[in-house]
Amino acid sequence: MSFKGNFLLWILVELLWFGLQLCFVSVIFSQTDAVGSWSKWQMVLLVGTSNFIQQLYQALFLTNCTNLSELVRTGKMDFFMLLPVNTRFLVSLRVVDLGAFVNAAFAVCVMVLAATRLHLHPTVGQIIGFASLCAVGMIIHYSLMFILATICFWTVRAQGIVWGYYNLFNIARLPDEAFRGVFKAVFTFALPVLLVSNVPTRVLANTLASWHAWGVLLLVGAVWAVISEWFWRRSLRRYTSASS
Repeated sequence: MSFKGNFLLWILVELLWFGLQLCFVSVIFSQTDAVGSWSKWQMVLLVGTSNFIQQLYQALFLTNCTNLSELVRTGKMDFFMLLPVNTRFLVSLRVVDLGAFVNAAFAVCVMVLAATRLHLHPTVGQIIGFASLCAVGMIIHYSLMFILATICFWTVRAQGIVWGYYNLFNIARLPDEAFRGVFKAVFTFALPVLLVSNVPTRVLANTLASWHAWGVLLLVGAVWAVISEWFWRRSLRRYTSASS
């Protein structure tokens, strides 16, 4: 409310970037009819899903993850650790980016358009499954980025590493069939950006060949959540507070 111009400009910039991603899809399908088994409007649905997850993540977690190093550097972490509330909860959700919710709504509009062009009629179960998998995807992104953010307890500053992972979000808008070999394995399990958006999209488009993908995504989410919590607790031991 204090910086309305910046708020509106940030929404505009994100919308322009989203539009460029859709133009990228148009360029690809001006040269071919399909990417693997993905048609043009299926890929538009994928881009919409990827942007939807990314914007919700940005609304809730991105600013907080990038600001963690400043809390450590300035010693403000002391105040959070003294409060009778879970410290990780406070540092993860203390700031909300409202503009990202607006951009997420535009992503929903693109998904609805793509679903209409594909003549999709998702059931209630598919919609609930889609929403649940999107939530799991956000947890995976949050867990991985929070691990990178906690490196600041060793290096003091870690914004570069955090934003580096954020740039990998762009891979999530690509079909999993566009990757092969080591790259597909890395971006499916080690850095599961492909799973995060491809599996929910396939559920909504009713093109999921096997329900095993659900289990893989849930398992990867649980594993990274546990690793993230372990890394957070270990990192806190490195914190020496502002007084020392």
